[in-house]
Amino acid sequence: MTTVDRWHASPARQASATADSGTGEVRVPLALFQFDQLKGTAELVLTRLEAVELYTALARMLGGTGRAGAGRLA
Repeated sequence: MTTVDRWHASPARQASATADSGTGEVRVPLALFQFDQLKGTAELVLTRLEAVELYTALARMLGGTGRAGAGRLA
């Protein structure tokens, strides 16, 4: 039996997040791995507010200010 703590997700290669202007949903394609073996794909579906909050938190962790565009990796 597989334990969940050995799994991780990364943004899917050659796939971009999309936004639906009608519903406000943001969809982020993910690749699911167990150790370093690809096991499948999934989409992380967020509301616009959730996406903004996640982006802000990540920007702060990366040393940005949390503003749009701040903390972006080159």
